[in-house]
Amino acid sequence: MAKSQQTFSKNEKEKKRLKKREDKKKKMDARKAEKEASGSSGIEFAYVDHMGNLVDTPPDPDLKVEIEAEDIILGIPKTPEGERESFDPVRTGTVDFYDSSKGFGFIIDGIDKQKYFCHVSGLKDDITEGNLVSFELEKGQRGMNAVKVTLVK
Repeated sequence: MAKSQQTFSKNEKEKKRLKKREDKKKKMDARKAEKEASGSSGIEFAYVDHMGNLVDTPPDPDLKVEIEAEDIILGIPKTPEGERESFDPVRTGTVDFYDSSKGFGFIIDGIDKQKYFCHVSGLKDDITEGNLVSFELEKGQRGMNAVKVTLVK
């Protein structure tokens, strides 16, 4: 009678385990032989200096900069109201292409001349090609999309 498949699998797993153990032992012996041949004392140390670079010598403690915990700012730093950059989320542009049967089109921004995708779900007014429109930008799956699109009177 033939041996069962389960026994064959167990034997194969045991052979693989023994081979892996043998390979590991060979690698360890090779590392030991290399260490003895080169005369190195083991793993070299890497240090980080005061500028954040990796070096092989310990950093000079005189160059260490002390920072107070109160000086660390978490988040966006607050700026005085006069220095704040004003950003208008509403943009204007012209409709480059719009297919009403498919419900999408593209709007060219008046400031940076980039094309933005526009879907029928983001329209407030009916638009056609060549119309001057105002819109807001919103991040979509493939980039920025024009939403809240209205005609400019």
